[in-house]
Amino acid sequence: MSDLTSKNLVRGRTRETLTSAGLRATNQRALILKILRQGHMDADEVYRQARKKRSRLSLSTVYRTLQKLKELDLIDELHFDENHHHYEVKQPAGHHHLVCLGCGKIVEFECPLSAQMKKDVARQKNFEVTGTEVHMTGYCAQCRRGSE
Repeated sequence: MSDLTSKNLVRGRTRETLTSAGLRATNQRALILKILRQGHMDADEVYRQARKKRSRLSLSTVYRTLQKLKELDLIDELHFDENHHHYEVKQPAGHHHLVCLGCGKIVEFECPLSAQMKKDVARQKNFEVTGTEVHMTGYCAQCRRGSE
């Protein structure tokens, strides 16, 4: 991802982000990227949110757009312990995820130790680490309260 594209993503400039990535900034693509800025969602949720604004938008358009945004490195496709994927706008800094097994809520967190671990493992194993993905599963406070 170019520096310009990365800066536009951080600043929330949807059309500029698409254009600087070499993609035509259609209304549908801009809407889908804007929706993804709200948090982690699967394709069906993106579709439901998008249909509220553009009733004629098709599910296949959502899937094609997600694939294209992923290819251009504008979004990440996350694979948790589910049968479907979640998507999020590419983050400039590394972060990780807590996934609630009760309600499916996803909470982001940062851990300075993970950056150090990445360096240590790369050095110890003579390995170029190009990415890391950490997610932990459990139950959020609301789901724990509901089971008491």
